[in-house]
Amino acid sequence: MASQEAPIDSTTSSKRWTQFYAALQLAIQRAAHKWTYKDFSECFPLWCEEQPNGAEGVFNTVSVFIETHIVTNTNKLFEQYDVQKNVDILHRVVTEARARRQRGETPGPDRWRADLQPGEVVRARVIPGLERERDLLRARLAELEKENMELYREVQENVAVKDQADGKTAEIFAFFDEVYARWKELPLEDMEAWSVLTAETQRAIDPPP
Repeated sequence: MASQEAPIDSTTSSKRWTQFYAALQLAIQRAAHKWTYKDFSECFPLWCEEQPNGAEGVFNTVSVFIETHIVTNTNKLFEQYDVQKNVDILHRVVTEARARRQRGETPGPDRWRADLQPGEVVRARVIPGLERERDLLRARLAELEKENMELYREVQENVAVKDQADGKTAEIFAFFDEVYARWKELPLEDMEAWSVLTAETQRAIDPPP
């Protein structure tokens, strides 16, 4: 006969899980052995009559294989979807609800009630957390907007300083251009001749040492 051990340590299981798993094992046993040896012998009458011991052994082996196969695959599904943990959580929720009802307590907005739909329970648990995250994001967004405004003012100030410096530079270059233009208009040949005459006159006035 197949093993009746639960797929998870039963020492920590709830009463609801223990009863559920025991009922499931009983259902599997009944399903695996629903096909009796009498039904088997009606399918293979000659073999069962000539070799009753061998036929009965094969029948028992098949029955045990069917039961073991169902139990093994069921336990794999239970482990994959963590069924025992979820059943234990359900048991704890129901137990707490019964205790509150016996004490006459009114269920809170996030407590299970018979008239609550699963979606409402999920929203009652999830929405407050989402609202807290929303508030945190809004506060962070406000901080970023403040930082952006400060950076924008700094950039504007730097642009104003740059524009002022560019204006001063343009004025200086314009002044240089005007000086150069006027210098080009001067009578350079006359100025050179005047410079030579002035130098010769000065040498004639000043005696040599």
